Amino acid sequence: MSLLREFTDKPIKHNPVFVLALGLCPTLAVTTSLKNGVAMATAATAVLVCANLLISLIRRLIPNQIRIACFIVVIAGFVTMVEIAMKAIAPEAITKALGIFIPLIVVNCIILGRAEAFASKNGPVASLLDGMGIGVGFLLALVAISLVREVLGAGTLWGYRLTPVTVGTATVIPAYVPMTVLGMAPGAFIVIGLLFGLFHWIGNRRRETVRLAGVAAVPQVARDFPKPKKKPAAQKAESGDPASEPRPPSKPRPPSEPRPPSKPRPPSEPRP
Repeated sequence: MSLLREFTDKPIKHNPVFVLALGLCPTLAVTTSLKNGVAMATAATAVLVCANLLISLIRRLIPNQIRIACFIVVIAGFVTMVEIAMKAIAPEAITKALGIFIPLIVVNCIILGRAEAFASKNGPVASLLDGMGIGVGFLLALVAISLVREVLGAGTLWGYRLTPVTVGTATVIPAYVPMTVLGMAPGAFIVIGLLFGLFHWIGNRRRETVRLAGVAAVPQVARDFPKPKKKPAAQKAESGDPASEPRPPSKPRPPSEPRPPSKPRPPSEPRP
């Protein structure tokens, strides 16, 4: 169950973008369309899972003084493999759109941070699930940002124009005038800021619900039981409460007898 939790808790509770605030540079740069966001998240997840697995396997062989350099070498090897695979498989338009951000996965804070914080301290199975969970969280974040920016900023979804919608000769939904600012750099900051606020508002609401549920779990009788009120001293005396009766004054101690004066010591005899 603990290993499964390593995967299920990471996409939401440890989301790399909206909770840990890591990898914001590629997040802001490549989320102009849903295709680019999915491609970037897939490449980063592949590198993250492979790097976590290998680093956890060789963690006892890496000297502590040069561990960061060793992590970067391992990550760079997998980034090279992913870049070659994408040039062979992915469409040329996506490869050109991602550009330099695929090689820059080498220094991505998400991958290097998980290697340092988790993979170098845990076993291969837990590190594999950790990489998959963080990768899914990164994918969800990029999909959410890309979806808003592409639909509202370009009026398309996965490259297909959404409006106008016509049935025969009648126009059901008129053509949408896109908000071009969302496709630019300022729009990326606006969208991610609004999603940050929404994500944390939902988290606060969930924590408040859990807190109220914990209060509701207390039995109603225990919550409604009247607390005893403290009676004033005069009212306690009238009610005949023995605990409220005044204590009798303590008897004074007899004066202690004076000590007899000590006898003076005889003078010591002089030494010969």
